[in-house]
Amino acid sequence: MNPKLLLLGLLYFVQGMPYGLQSSLLPIYLRTAGLSFTKISLTKALYFPWILKVLWAPFVDQFGSKKKWLILSMSGLALTCLISATLSPETNFAPVALILLLMNFWASVQDIVVDGIAVQLLRSEEVGYGNTVQVVGYKLGSVLAGGGLLAVMDVVGWSFLFVFLSAIYCTVVLYSWGSPELNMLSKICSNEQKTKIPSLNPWRILQELLSVPGTLWTLIFVLVYKLGEQGATSMFPLFLLDNGMSATELGLWNGMVAMGFSIIGSSIGGILLSIYGAFSLMKTFFVMRLGGLAFQTFLLFVFNSNSWLMKGAAILSISLQHFIGGLITTLTFTVMMHCSQNADERIQATHYSFLATLEVMGKLTFSALAGWIVDWIGFPASFFLFIILSTAAVVHVFKAQVTGR
Repeated sequence: MNPKLLLLGLLYFVQGMPYGLQSSLLPIYLRTAGLSFTKISLTKALYFPWILKVLWAPFVDQFGSKKKWLILSMSGLALTCLISATLSPETNFAPVALILLLMNFWASVQDIVVDGIAVQLLRSEEVGYGNTVQVVGYKLGSVLAGGGLLAVMDVVGWSFLFVFLSAIYCTVVLYSWGSPELNMLSKICSNEQKTKIPSLNPWRILQELLSVPGTLWTLIFVLVYKLGEQGATSMFPLFLLDNGMSATELGLWNGMVAMGFSIIGSSIGGILLSIYGAFSLMKTFFVMRLGGLAFQTFLLFVFNSNSWLMKGAAILSISLQHFIGGLITTLTFTVMMHCSQNADERIQATHYSFLATLEVMGKLTFSALAGWIVDWIGFPASFFLFIILSTAAVVHVFKAQVTGR
């Protein structure tokens, strides 16, 4: 395997673990404990560092080597996991939440570094495969720390799981320390930094970011493309939980099997990118996603947990949703990376982090509101809203087709 892709796959794998832990395990755990949809949605505030990462991205981009920042961020993640292992979420929920917030900070720093490494390491013809590795690696890490943890937590316990995650981070730190690709990149960046004067003027940096060709269309796209899907993804499993499916079943089907379909979709997306253009593929898959969301909305009216047919249909809808979502995610990150490669090398990582921050902001903001919307107007009306938002994303993609973007 290409050593660059192997390195990136490993780094994105460990980067996905905090997300899986908090997106798949925590909501089911809290709902089982009796919390409302509104309170569960508000735990999305733990992702706040991902929104703010654009503030420290220029600092990470322009001072020190990518390798040093990578070692520091993953060491921080290993330490926070060890601290989490000493706490119990039942009796120390506030300290656990604080540690998870800190974990997200270190993960956001790692994200800036790894995205910068990817932008600089990958040649234009490698970007499609690189983004497939990125998405698949990230989702595998999410599956391990989300569905995997949920499935075995009753057996091995909270503390062991976090010690295990810390050991993974430490292993990847050692691998990264001796990576020839990172050592080579550090030497190149060190020579470039000697000849360029760093700039941390926020207004000047923002002007540079927005002046990169294609940025305006792309930033609007990453803000809106997942809104409807994100609402359905976060709320439909909780609908099933409230209507008779167990946490164990959801841990298996929503946390692991569905994520497996997402990984397959991401992988197929990378293969298709080597044959077709990203925007022509988006046009097809966005319409398919809209159909899948309509099917899931229909299930809200007919679902019965005592019927194996209905359970099978629900699982099929989740799997279809994750498969198409995986395809779209790979296409999206490929478009983002191509856009960032148009920027000056001095701000490429910052530009990619800027787009990635907006991508997270769109998903996170709506995820935080989705539970409140369901509590307010109920599941059926909420899912009709999700369909409208997904339709808006389709229109934006078709607009790119018309304008030749």
